[in-house]
Amino acid sequence: MRRLVVLRPEPGASATVERAKAMGIEAFAMPLFAVEPVSWEVPEPSDFDALLLTSANAMRHGGDGLAKLRAMSVHAVGAATAAAAREAGFDVASVGDAGVDGLLGPVPRDLRLLHLCGEHRTAPKADPAIMAVAVYRSAELPPPDDLRRIEGRTVAVHSPRAGKRLGELVDRGRIDRRTIRIAAISEAAAAATGKGWDMREAAHKPDEAALLALAARLCDNRETK
Repeated sequence: MRRLVVLRPEPGASATVERAKAMGIEAFAMPLFAVEPVSWEVPEPSDFDALLLTSANAMRHGGDGLAKLRAMSVHAVGAATAAAAREAGFDVASVGDAGVDGLLGPVPRDLRLLHLCGEHRTAPKADPAIMAVAVYRSAELPPPDDLRRIEGRTVAVHSPRAGKRLGELVDRGRIDRRTIRIAAISEAAAAATGKGWDMREAAHKPDEAALLALAARLCDNRETK
């Protein structure tokens, strides 16, 4: 069985590795980015009806400004994001497990949402009134010294930006794409890696459980369809 390589920033990378190991997948982390806070100004809370959170990083790196928003309820993508919001003292109104568009589907379109997010984000297809404020960024790390370890592995790609960075580093390092399989969290993340891999597939829905189920299949050395 192939080993799984996890590219996402810490602490998410280690959490994904542990989940993979619990499923019987040998895995190791090779983060390509590090999450860091950015300076931000807190909007007037009365201008919004609720917070939209798509990553626990907003709670980890939002800093002192979060206290001014704590009276607002939260619509969160994913259980981990919801848990981080509750730990930070927020009331969670809803939790979605099918990406931001799945979460926003039942939300009234006239609800005014403040999205605390990263500098690089994918805008929702749904169209409620949303104001995005970046409270963190994912900064590129130097190329891993052991990048060649990904040869013959399956790589978990959690975002289009990570997929693009992976493709660039592999080509720059003259690593044969044909030895590597891509398990991506979305079609956009898969497409960002480019072509030429041994296999390249997207999870059937944009969450970690579906991604790891796909990764488990692609880590099987047998050619499965």
